[in-house]
Amino acid sequence: MTRTTPPRPVDVEAVFPALSAHRRTATRLHPRQGFAKAEESSVAGPLLWPADEPWPVCTEVHTKGSGHLLADVRLKRRLLAEARGRDFSDEERRVLDAIARGRHAPDLRDEDPLPLLAVAQLYARDIPDLVGPEGHDLLQVFWCPFEVHGPDRTIDVVLKWRRSHEVGEVLADQPEPPVAGREECVPTPCVLHPEQVVEHEYLGLLSEELQDDIADWEERLLDEEENDEDAYDSSPPQSYDTYEEYEAAMARARAEEEYEVDYMGDLSIAPGWKVGGFASWHLTDPAPVDCAVCGTPMPPLLTVDKWECDGGSSSWLPLEDRDSADDPNVIDPVGVYLGRGLMRVHTCPADPTHPHRLSFQ
Repeated sequence: MTRTTPPRPVDVEAVFPALSAHRRTATRLHPRQGFAKAEESSVAGPLLWPADEPWPVCTEVHTKGSGHLLADVRLKRRLLAEARGRDFSDEERRVLDAIARGRHAPDLRDEDPLPLLAVAQLYARDIPDLVGPEGHDLLQVFWCPFEVHGPDRTIDVVLKWRRSHEVGEVLADQPEPPVAGREECVPTPCVLHPEQVVEHEYLGLLSEELQDDIADWEERLLDEEENDEDAYDSSPPQSYDTYEEYEAAMARARAEEEYEVDYMGDLSIAPGWKVGGFASWHLTDPAPVDCAVCGTPMPPLLTVDKWECDGGSSSWLPLEDRDSADDPNVIDPVGVYLGRGLMRVHTCPADPTHPHRLSFQ
């Protein structure tokens, strides 16, 4: 099934024509739990990896044998999904209680090479905003599932660009680390439903004049809404025979409430996993992300987000998922939580083979 982002609540460029100079496309990936093939784009799916090519490994010295078994992480998620809406059975509770962090790979030394975890596979044919080295049509993304790397002690991400037509026999038994530092470093296998959308620059990076104009406009919208809410309703209060009737009436009233539109949540940057687009700096001040080799500003290539959308960005929820807004497979399909919820991989537009950089929010 395709995924379709609803039209933006406001044509923001019609209100602020200057924003036409601050637009960029992004491809929302819309991951949903499922199993892809090696010839398809996916999250945590099998890769189109040559049988005769070594699998990438982490060679840094850090704890590698202790943490969460990947098999346990997947089993726990499956049991939680199956039991949604009901109590756990005695057997499910017994299994869940036995799952715990520990030294599950005692023979794995800190200095041993650790197979990297396959995180994503992205084909350019599916994702129009995927820009890599000339002639390369496939990006494969890996990380070491331990947040211990570099001075900031983060995930270590490895990118592999390749020409898919050059891959012969595909590696059937694809390695993975037995243990992860945190459960939230392990992505759930997902199929993708790519969709290109238009974004606008982060508010704090626009000119002060344009920021002020947007703030004034948002304030006027809020004032208009408050005036509508203050209108006197002379009808008598309604009574309900049961609590269920009251709850149903309140749900209808909430659904009929006018949605509060704002630039940050609805009109600028799409939430969720995506390729391209702009970077949001909603938790920190904007920071330059420049290429360490040539100094070129590096836009985000891949954004890894905890949510498909949240309460402040619910207008981005695809039309096909409007009846499933409380379904974890829609709102948090991948189960990954890095930094304070969001990680971006930035690449150099002048030369995508230059070392990438990470940023977190």
